[in-house]
Amino acid sequence: MMKLLFIGGIGMQEILIIALIVLLLFGGKKIPELMKGLGKGVRSFKDGMNSMTEESDTDKEEDKK
Repeated sequence: MMKLLFIGGIGMQEILIIALIVLLLFGGKKIPELMKGLGKGVRSFKDGMNSMTEESDTDKEEDKK
């Protein structure tokens, strides 16, 4: 039997239990709003990281001149 392992050894049963608890805590109508907010947060984080990388690249180019 093949067992799926994720980070920290969390298996499929644990993920299902966590999903069930989240569903019970927040309800079915609130979950899409939570995921939308999470997606916006991740996108904002990535944009911030990209802008920091661009700024550091610009600083390095200016130092070479």
